[in-house]
Amino acid sequence: MLRSLGLPFEIHPAQIEEKPFHGEEPAAFAARMAREKAQAVASIHPDAVVIGADTVVVLEGRILGKPIDAADAVRMLKELRGQEHKVMTGFSVIVREAGIERNRVITSTVFMRRLTDREVEGYVATGEPLDKAGAYAIQGIGAFLVEGIVGSYTNIVGLPLSELLDELEAIGAVRLFEQEG
Repeated sequence: MLRSLGLPFEIHPAQIEEKPFHGEEPAAFAARMAREKAQAVASIHPDAVVIGADTVVVLEGRILGKPIDAADAVRMLKELRGQEHKVMTGFSVIVREAGIERNRVITSTVFMRRLTDREVEGYVATGEPLDKAGAYAIQGIGAFLVEGIVGSYTNIVGLPLSELLDELEAIGAVRLFEQEG
């Protein structure tokens, strides 16, 4: 998504344990994961603008992570079908050397179609949902699962671009469409 805006970036995966604390709320978990990812990378690249993000799918207050296998994906999608759920992305922008840290959590609402068993099983058979939180990808074949959304589409994909750009502009890291002269 950053590439589509012409922003240069490198990917440096953070090695952190992605597990919620007992009783941790989904939004707090997403925020903590984003912050820990960004802090881990910023410790290695202290002069860089580091962005950490983590997206969770939440149904009735429960986090639906990535399915462990196809049967788990089918189970998740059958839980989600015909339901409203939340997608929360926490992101953290850190420039360690400058003492900058900005953290946000963005929430979008997704309305899932009333899917048939055949649709669920057919979608899972594509393999697409097997590495996705909540067992679907709205930006892929999984678009057909969704009846509607409220909020940021890019948040559901995994990085709320509008809100992230607001933060990057606020710290002077980017200036989109700035005219010279």
